[in-house]
Amino acid sequence: MRSGNPALTAETFQRTAVGTGDETMTVSGTVNKTALALLILLVGATYTWNLGAAGDPRVGMLTMGGVIGGLIAALVTVFKKEWAPISTPIYAALEGLALGGISVAFETRYPGIVSQAVFLTFGTLGALLLAYRSGLIRATENFKLGVVAATGGIMVVYLISFVLSFFGTSVPLIHSSGTFGILFSLFVVGIAALNLVLDFDFIEEGAEHGAPKFMEWYAAFGLLVTLIWLYLEILRLLAKLQDRR
Repeated sequence: MRSGNPALTAETFQRTAVGTGDETMTVSGTVNKTALALLILLVGATYTWNLGAAGDPRVGMLTMGGVIGGLIAALVTVFKKEWAPISTPIYAALEGLALGGISVAFETRYPGIVSQAVFLTFGTLGALLLAYRSGLIRATENFKLGVVAATGGIMVVYLISFVLSFFGTSVPLIHSSGTFGILFSLFVVGIAALNLVLDFDFIEEGAEHGAPKFMEWYAAFGLLVTLIWLYLEILRLLAKLQDRR
C-alpha cells in the first residue's frame, strides 16, 4: 500500500497489532472520527476568525502558536500512533487556531476568498469520494506511485523555497501570480486532491486488514492533514487569480 500522505506511509497499518472483534478499525468508525476532528478544527478556526474580525491583537500569537503546536502534535501522532485518540483532537484544535488566523489574513486582502476556498475544499472532497466509491477513480499501483512521486517533488520544491527564503530569495515564478505561478498552483491543488483518493483506499485497506481501533483516529488525522493542505493550496490559487484582475 502506498499513500502520498506522509502520515499514512506504506507500513502504517502493517506496524500495528491486529485488533479483534469490536476492537478493530472500521470505515464507519473512521468517518465518525474524521467528522469529530473536523468539528473541533472548525471550533478553533471560528474562535480566531472572530477575534481577527474584531481586530484583536492576540490573533497573531494564537495563529503562530497553532502552527507550532500543530506541528508538534502531528509529529507526536506520527511517531506514537497509539496516542492518536488524544493527539488527533489536539492537532485539530491547534490547526483550527492557525487556519482561522491565516484565513482572516487572506479575507482581509481578498474579501470573499475564504468562503470560496471552503466550498471548493469540501466540494472536492465530496466529488472525489463519490468518484472513488463508484469506481470511476481506482487507486491502482501506478496511480499511487505517480501521486506519491508528484507529492514528493512538490515537498522538495517547497523545502528548497523555504531554505532560500532565509537568503532573501525563492524558487522563481512559483509564488507569482503570472501564468506559470497559477499553473503550478493548479498542479499542486490537483495532486493534493488526488491524495484524498489514496487516503480513502488506505483506510479501506486498514479496515480490511483488521487494524486496531485506535487507527481510526490515526486515519482521521491523515485525512485531516490532506484536507488542510488542500484548503491552503486552494487559498493560494484563488489569491493568485485575484491578483491578476
